[in-house]
Amino acid sequence: MKILYVNWVDYLDPEGRGGGVSLYQRNLMRAMAALPGAEASFIACGTSYDPLRPRPRWEKMHHGPQEARDRRFDLVNSGTLAPGHASFGQAAQISHPATEAVFFDFLARTGPYDVVHFNNLEGLPVDVLHLKQLFPATRLVLSLHNYYPFCPQVNFWQDEARHCTDDGAGARCVTCLPHRWNAGQIRAGHGLAYRLKVAGVSPDSAMFRQAFRVIFGLGRRLGRVQGAWQRRVADPVAGADAASGFVQRRAAMVRQINAHCDLVLCVSDRVRQIALRQGIRADKAVTSYIGTVEAQAFAKAPARGPILRPDGTVKLAYFGYMRRDKGFYFLLDALEALPDAVLNRLHLVVAARRGEAQVMARLAALEPRLAVFRHQDGYGHGDLDGLLADVGLGLLPVMWEDNLPQVAIEMHARRIPLLCSDMGGAQELGNSPDFVFRAGDVAAFADRIGAILSGAVGPQDYWRNAMVPETMGPHLDKLLALYRGEAALPLDSTDCTKGLSVQRTEMAGS
Repeated sequence: MKILYVNWVDYLDPEGRGGGVSLYQRNLMRAMAALPGAEASFIACGTSYDPLRPRPRWEKMHHGPQEARDRRFDLVNSGTLAPGHASFGQAAQISHPATEAVFFDFLARTGPYDVVHFNNLEGLPVDVLHLKQLFPATRLVLSLHNYYPFCPQVNFWQDEARHCTDDGAGARCVTCLPHRWNAGQIRAGHGLAYRLKVAGVSPDSAMFRQAFRVIFGLGRRLGRVQGAWQRRVADPVAGADAASGFVQRRAAMVRQINAHCDLVLCVSDRVRQIALRQGIRADKAVTSYIGTVEAQAFAKAPARGPILRPDGTVKLAYFGYMRRDKGFYFLLDALEALPDAVLNRLHLVVAARRGEAQVMARLAALEPRLAVFRHQDGYGHGDLDGLLADVGLGLLPVMWEDNLPQVAIEMHARRIPLLCSDMGGAQELGNSPDFVFRAGDVAAFADRIGAILSGAVGPQDYWRNAMVPETMGPHLDKLLALYRGEAALPLDSTDCTKGLSVQRTEMAGS
């Protein structure tokens, strides 16, 4: 079976872009390389630009690690800038004939492929899905790791401040981003990066960092000014046209996906519910939890025993980013609101890159009120076992419909119960209402912490119906069955849990 994977950034990107999707893609490519009868290739689209030869083209990857260079390709000079913010609201997200022609040429010259699997549509016009008409035997698969087809901001995160439940018929999309990047400037920045990397200049070098500090620092300032100006002098007629354009964008994305994709893989049940609500056909949408190398830890991890430590305290862990959408600002609010009698029973470890000065000041003010506080300025996968060795409870207080965070799987696989908000897919790992609180609700968070500290809620309540995280082997088996059209598909939109069966186990004794 010959498979092509597509994403906006190389899964071995030396700049570390792509987050959990790049990690998943990396795991997929390495697992496929060891699988007899499977030949997997990859193409990145939307971030490589060559100012010396500006027309769209494809080529073998000329930068980054040497690993799998014969199977990693680059679509250079795509008419659709990536990630999604870079081409926010632009018509090229729907159609760009020159880019489509290059993509089709790549398929013709390197294929034929049995499967083309898009782990993202960012960086390509959605009209590339017309490949189904040119290569009808190719099975077309799209994974929803985010909500790009339905939301130009990608995450239903309005004004970088709150969950978006109503776009106002596109009107709120028009001014959704606090600042807009200038497309020409982004292309120039990508072009500089491409040329430096092809010349062998590492993104970790001082030369590389300084060049981008100047270019993108200026661009961010200009973008903020431009965004503020657009809000003040917005033309009502032009605004109405722009709003209509966002509605048309979503309709075109959904129409093309429904018409051409054989499968839409939703990485959690929550994602499937949202996809159906946005118009994706129920007979195409399948819940398919991602596999991960980290899941191997689950079989080896010993039972952790009670969440409560012998001295009546609990050790909490927040890993990821100090961002509002990830719930970090809410977490600060919720902890600050707890009485000292509760806070001084909490140990807290935060593994995240340093935030703004005011955020770090709030953490410093919390430290003397907590039993123990530790901050690590970011983390790598090699740090996980040490950092999580004696953690009793993981925190996933997300404020958006986070599809299924990798960090949730990493903690769950180490048999750490997760206290989650009611948004996104992380709550499906434990499948326990006792460990879920309403997103953004300080009192609800305090109630769950109180139940755990009192002993009314324990690990048995989390593990009773919890999911066994999926390692890459079983995940590949299911994925290949889907590629071959062997797995049963959901029949209707009323039951959003149909599709691939979710493996659960009785683990009350964990």
